[in-house]
Amino acid sequence: MTDYTPIQQYPAPQAAPPRNGLGTAGFVLGLVGLVFSPIPFVGVVAWPLVIVGLILSAIGLARVRAGKATNKGLSISGIVVSVLGLAVSILWVVVIGNAISDVKDQANQKHTIVYSVTGTAKTADIDYSTFEQAAAVKSETGAAVPWTKTVEATGLYVGAFTATTGESGGSVTCKVVVDGKEVKTATASGEYAVASCTGF
Repeated sequence: MTDYTPIQQYPAPQAAPPRNGLGTAGFVLGLVGLVFSPIPFVGVVAWPLVIVGLILSAIGLARVRAGKATNKGLSISGIVVSVLGLAVSILWVVVIGNAISDVKDQANQKHTIVYSVTGTAKTADIDYSTFEQAAAVKSETGAAVPWTKTVEATGLYVGAFTATTGESGGSVTCKVVVDGKEVKTATASGEYAVASCTGF
């Protein structure tokens, strides 16, 4: 009779879980920064997040190459999302910078505005913006038609311009020309009819 001794079997060792704390932290920061980066004004928070995320992901990748960490994919993903978040943040800075520059240019730009009134009415009561100060409107009562006036405006402006016929009636047409370009026109006829070119 043969003695049979069972061979004791041991379970196979479990694979070590992937470890790369810096790469994981870099990925999370880069992802959060990428989410915040396209949101106007809130996107300012994205700058430090994506920069720190990029640094941590790069260190995590260097540790993988040195054999001190695993999970290379997470480090690479962290670098990618951090770079994307940084690109979106830089794009917003360029867009906002251009918008601010355009507003400054418009604020200093000078405009020539020509008001004119034509029609069959012999006279009209005319109100028009002079832009000498805020909400400055000048009135001319019983002005002879046709009538023209040129004023200067600086920066952004919204003007008022109306022509009103008297009791003798007739028709009036108001027209506004800004820097040589017609921007508004209106016609009215009858007694005390108002042609309004306000809001140009």
